Amino acid sequence: MLLKDILQNINVESIVGSLDIDIKGVNIDSRRIQPGHLFIAVHGTQTDGHQYISKAIELGATAILVCDNIAETAPNVTFVKVADTEDIVGAVATQFYGNPTQKLKLVGVTGTNGKTTIATLLYEMFRGFGHKCGLCSTVCNYIDGKPYPTECTTPDAITLNQLLAEMVAQECEYAFMECSSHAIQQKRIGGLTFSGGIFTNLTRDHLDYHKTFEAYRDAKKTFFDNLGKKAFAITNADDKNGAVMVQNCKASVRNYSTRNAADFKGHILEESIEGMLINMNGCEVSVSFVGHFNVSNLLAVYGAATMLGKDPQEVLRVLSTLKPVNGRFESIRSPKGISAIIDYAHTPDALENVLTSIREIVKNKGQVITVCGAGGNRDKGKRPLMAQEAAKYSDRVIITSDNPRFEDPQTIIQDMLEGLNPEQLSRTLSITDRREAIRTAAMLAQPGDVILVAGKGHEPYQDIQGVKHHFDDHEEVRAAFGI
Repeated sequence: MLLKDILQNINVESIVGSLDIDIKGVNIDSRRIQPGHLFIAVHGTQTDGHQYISKAIELGATAILVCDNIAETAPNVTFVKVADTEDIVGAVATQFYGNPTQKLKLVGVTGTNGKTTIATLLYEMFRGFGHKCGLCSTVCNYIDGKPYPTECTTPDAITLNQLLAEMVAQECEYAFMECSSHAIQQKRIGGLTFSGGIFTNLTRDHLDYHKTFEAYRDAKKTFFDNLGKKAFAITNADDKNGAVMVQNCKASVRNYSTRNAADFKGHILEESIEGMLINMNGCEVSVSFVGHFNVSNLLAVYGAATMLGKDPQEVLRVLSTLKPVNGRFESIRSPKGISAIIDYAHTPDALENVLTSIREIVKNKGQVITVCGAGGNRDKGKRPLMAQEAAKYSDRVIITSDNPRFEDPQTIIQDMLEGLNPEQLSRTLSITDRREAIRTAAMLAQPGDVILVAGKGHEPYQDIQGVKHHFDDHEEVRAAFGI
């Protein structure tokens, strides 16, 4: 594509060189530059792309997009200056890849908890309806059943548009995407056209990046501010931030609730460790999901599917066939009658949701033993809060290592233990080795007890000092159960 065509909707401040050059690729990572590429120099959170311009030219870049003053140029290389390169990466990528979201229906899901479950279930549901679909999620990206590994919840704008363009090439009609606060703040979804947006909930998370809860909330709200008039927005009426999200939203707004009057309403009729019978908008449906929080997730899925034009009864039929997402309230039962739940819960609120659901099922017929930790190099303030939630709803707690990253695991565990009072500490063990922690929980458990292994869910690794070592909670639980 010609450079002038790529930049046709961009406000340009200055140009050195020709815009009539053919661009073969677009990149913000200088290491991926190939001959004929356009390199966009962005002021990133870790490094400044302007420092790698010479490297990009050396690798064959024929055009450079900058927002700093151009100190020196190079022969046969076009330099284009704009006000802020981060602002326009999405628009450039969308244009280069042929505006893929004009050719399929894209639905974004944002919030603290539930994004992966909702996006994945929508993907599975619409495939169940016979549509070709794409998915962009924390667990994995998929194009009509084929996996494309992912490194973060929402890829950078160029990778994202490349993925969406591939979905279009493979004739996908729908795409469902998790939209993290980082991605919204860093404009990774800039330039995309969303057919709909879903808000799940908002609790403390990512304050190491956003610094304040208000900044975190406002990043999420920006997503809904930018939805078009033809789109829909579905918000959680049970979360006090639900109404805030859609204050300035131009889209058609709907809401869901498990407690109050809403467009999409549901409540639990019966529940066991294997699933629930739910009343959803006056109709009963049996599902393979557990927990009050999952009723909210399923209502969001139901609402989005109907807003996309599907018959409500057909939506309920497909909903009854869906299975839990990898690492989201997955149950494993031992031959001795002990149940283990593996869940990605890594915030205080997520732990509370999962544990209250387990408590409601167990009642007083068994003990709840929780194995959990907290990630290193992340918001330290939530560590004691997570331990408090674990102790509040569990009979026994084992604090262990999660992904320590570049921190000392013992320091993280100590931060968590400082949130507990003497009575809670008397019911708590600290075992740094996660494998030993899971084995200990299995040894302590009796028939009828439930073990929650929280924090890692789908992740098949532990991140220690920059190295991802193979570690899978599913494998460890089965080994501890002898199955």
